[in-house]
Order: sequence, then C-alpha cells, then structure tokens
Amino acid sequence: MAFRSTPVVHRPATHGDGLAGARPDGLAGVRPDEADLADEATLGRIDPMQAPWPGRTVVSGGVALHVRETPGASPDLPEAVYVHGLAGSSTNWTDLAGMLSPRVTGTAVDLPGFGLSEPTALREYTPDAMADALLCWIAGRGRPVHLVGNSLGGLISMTVAARRPELVRSLTLVSPAMPDRRPDPRRLSDPRMALAMVPGLGRSARRALAEEPLRSRAEKVVNLCFADPARGSARRLDELVAEATHRATLPWAAEASDGATLGLLGLWAGREAWTRAARTRVPTMVIWGEQDRIVTARLARRTVTTLPDARLLLIPGVGHVAQMEVPELVARATAGAWDAQEQGRWSSGAVREDCG
Repeated sequence: MAFRSTPVVHRPATHGDGLAGARPDGLAGVRPDEADLADEATLGRIDPMQAPWPGRTVVSGGVALHVRETPGASPDLPEAVYVHGLAGSSTNWTDLAGMLSPRVTGTAVDLPGFGLSEPTALREYTPDAMADALLCWIAGRGRPVHLVGNSLGGLISMTVAARRPELVRSLTLVSPAMPDRRPDPRRLSDPRMALAMVPGLGRSARRALAEEPLRSRAEKVVNLCFADPARGSARRLDELVAEATHRATLPWAAEASDGATLGLLGLWAGREAWTRAARTRVPTMVIWGEQDRIVTARLARRTVTTLPDARLLLIPGVGHVAQMEVPELVARATAGAWDAQEQGRWSSGAVREDCG
C-alpha cells in the first residue's frame, strides 16, 4: 500500500451546471454553494508532522475518560467533543480538531474500554451504555458542546442529543452507524472477523487474527475505511500501529470490542435507532462518503429525513472516515454549519453533494 507523506487537499470541482444527475439511492444533490462551507482562511492548517494531541484522563460527572485536548484560539471559545467509531480512538480526530481550533477548543474522547480509557465499573459496552457514560461526562462539564461523531460515535452522539438536547449545541455526524443489515463480508477488514464471533469456530479464527502482524491488520483497516488509502499519511499509519500494539496489551480490549459489536448489532435488529433519530431535535450536519463500505450511503436519505433538523453533505470518492480522508472539506462543512446556525441561515432538509 502506498501512503503519501503529506495530506491531500480536497478541492471541489465544477461539473457543468453542478447537477449530480440520477443517483442509485434517489438523492439528487448539487455541488455545495460556497456559502455553505466556511472560508478556509478562518480555519487552521494541517501540519503533516502534528502528533496526536496531548492526552490525559478527565473525571467528570462520575465518569473517567481519557481525552486528547486541542487548544482553541481563545479560552472563551465553545467546546467541541469528538467521538470515535468502533475500531477507533481519540487519535482519529487529530487533523480535523487542528483545523477547527480557531473556532472551538477540542476534546476528543476515548470511549470506555477503547483507546486509553478504562472500562466503567459495570463493564458494559453497548451503544446505550457508552452513551450513558458520555452523557454523564458532558453534563459534568457544565456547558453545552458541539458534538462531532463518526460511525458508532455518531450513533452515540445522536443518542446523547436525543436524551439531553440542552447539553448539545449542534451535531455533526460523519457516516453515523444507522442500521445496515447487509450480510456482506466486504464490510469487514478481514472476513475471519465474522468467524471469530461464531461459537466453536471463534477460537481458531481469533488465533489466526492474533498471529497476523499488526501493521498488516492496520493496513487492512485503512483499506476498508478509506475509499482511497493513498490519502492516508505514513505518519498516521505508524500511529495506528503503535496504538494497536499498546491496545493488544490491555486485558479488556477484546471484551470491549466484542461487547460494542454485539451491542450495535442488537440495536440494529430493531427500530430504536430510527426512533431515536426522530427525537433528536438538535441542528445536525450529516456528512457521508458515497463509497462508504461499512455503513452504506444509501441510508443517507432516510437518516437526514428522519432527523427533524438536519442537512446532508454527500462526498463522492470518499469512504467511512471522511474526517480522516478529507479533513479539509469536513472542517469547512462543519464550521459552515455552525456559522449558518449562529447567523440564522440554517434550514434543514438541504441535500448537497461535493463533486470532487
């Protein structure tokens, strides 16, 4: 796999009259007007040598979470809380948090049992249990935050907003883990992961997965999550490998991953995720990569129409972790949504497409 040493800058391209044309999911979007995207000059720049932001464990609302903090341009700025997905951690937000630092102070959390956060006393890893922990943690901070979540973290963030809207200034959901029941092994970084969950067969599959070099496993995850793995940087891959190496030493790592996976599948079996979305009355920017292989972008229309106050940005040529693959565009869309909300220009139901 080839990785670039510097990040790729994603720039919108002009496509004739800007119309997207017919789409397989029925969405007919247009290239986003520049007014919908924050001016690049108001955002930070990506430093290809930026290490993960400094981390520490913060106890709030009776919950201890390891977090990575990105200082804002001013201590008086609002706070953004970034929430990672199932196989992720707080390091997934390094570039985006840096770009948004002129607008907000950033706090990227490690969910209980993930990254460098220890499990809660109950050792529960379902989406609801992790949403409970995050909700208590945010409530203990004493002021509402901008919540930004990817994948499982998007679903958890939406749950927090549905339950306690007064804690959430806005939501940004990047490929949120809405129910996607496709039995497609291509959704996994390694098909043996499905066997690992099967009683009886699981032990040998787990052994085989454990014997694979960590760098090979990390590259498979990048291949799955990115539409174009070359957009990743060699430094970020090295960080992923180092983190996976450390995580393999933690006694709760497998327990947390299995519990979160089974809990997510259990939630997907019913309608609760959609019911929860309908109760989420916080202004919501939904961002989805059209080549997302993990949670299909075909769910984008239903997601944005179920959320009572939402906009949608579809990004062709991008996969499941748009905040890592095209952080520049995600930063402009996120900050642009904040601007529209603060200036009274926000209107829900808009479907946009970046024709890059």
